Amino acid sequence: MKVVGLMSGTSGDGVDAALVEIGRRRSGLRIDMMAFQSLPYPRSLQQRILSASVSGTVSELCHLNALLGEWFANAAMGVIRSANLQPKDIDLVGSHGQTVHHLPHGIKDAGVGAIRSTLQIAEPAVIAERTGITTVANFRPRDIAAGGQGAPLTPAVHALIFRHHRRARLIVNLGGISNVTYLPRGSGYEGIIAFDTGPANMVLDGLVARSTGGRMSMDREGRIAAKGRVDGRLLAKLLAHPYLSQAPPKSTGREVFGANMLEELITMQQTKQMPLEDLMATCSRWTAESVGTARRWVRGGIDEVIVGGGGVRNHTIMQHLTEVFASIPVRPFESHGWDSKALEAVAFAVLAYQTVTEECGNVPSVTGAAHPALLGCIIPSGPGWMARAGLRRRRKS
Repeated sequence: MKVVGLMSGTSGDGVDAALVEIGRRRSGLRIDMMAFQSLPYPRSLQQRILSASVSGTVSELCHLNALLGEWFANAAMGVIRSANLQPKDIDLVGSHGQTVHHLPHGIKDAGVGAIRSTLQIAEPAVIAERTGITTVANFRPRDIAAGGQGAPLTPAVHALIFRHHRRARLIVNLGGISNVTYLPRGSGYEGIIAFDTGPANMVLDGLVARSTGGRMSMDREGRIAAKGRVDGRLLAKLLAHPYLSQAPPKSTGREVFGANMLEELITMQQTKQMPLEDLMATCSRWTAESVGTARRWVRGGIDEVIVGGGGVRNHTIMQHLTEVFASIPVRPFESHGWDSKALEAVAFAVLAYQTVTEECGNVPSVTGAAHPALLGCIIPSGPGWMARAGLRRRRKS
């Protein structure tokens, strides 16, 4: 099958679209990248998304859900065109959507206990209608309903791509939030550990945007942080954040490391009269040290660290990671033939494929779910969608 995967992370900076061809081989799935594109959001739309994730009205969320459906559909069409293909050539779209809230620990409600929830928007019906392609979306809620955190969902794909018979690998994704997947030597899903480690681009982007009045949206290549010095006392305080010492399974997001954390950091900066460069250097080191804390839950050694996500282009964070892991080699996804920014979009293409072929997409030992689950909701392109995708309906026994 040819499948488009669509992803927008917690930074809310745009839609990543990956077109992949997925087939079967004796050892598992074969995944070949055909094309990749990013469709950035205008700064004004990014701000609306970030604001809605904290204090959005029902009206605003309703509107953004439909509006982002259009953006995701445009991203899908763009990557299809870039491969010189047409929508009729594509079998599926897998859309993660845009997370606006994630409450994996739940909120207590009278009579029913703690209700855990997550919300991703970008209406899949709009994507299916605009592209004419069957769309699978809303992957996380099924894992949460089964008792899991709903995240991370990429470890199964990390295992398909990166697991090695002789080398134990730590796969690091530096998105808005950083997350890791530990792949012990061998094959299959046995022994995989994965979880969100804490903040990454979300905090750094927020500090830059706030300090420059919106003139800059990121610390490009880590240049600002590279000019500063790490404040040891502030770093120690940040490393004492309770999330970092929480045992997995665990996941986090803007609810923990978003607006409130940003305000706390700005207040500390003003109190200490700290230059922005020093604050950025300290928070960049915090990101790397947070990733390093993953080792306390890893059983066995790590032979290499493989890093992807937008943060891989931040040279300061990468330098800190090299120092944190000392003698262990730290390399980008590109050293293994994969685009650092593309892999999460690829993952949701694979998850869509697994859903329509009736394969469970979560790893219960990672998310904490009670059992493997078929993930997502399928929005058919129209009558006969299964035949067009080369699928056969299973007969009832």
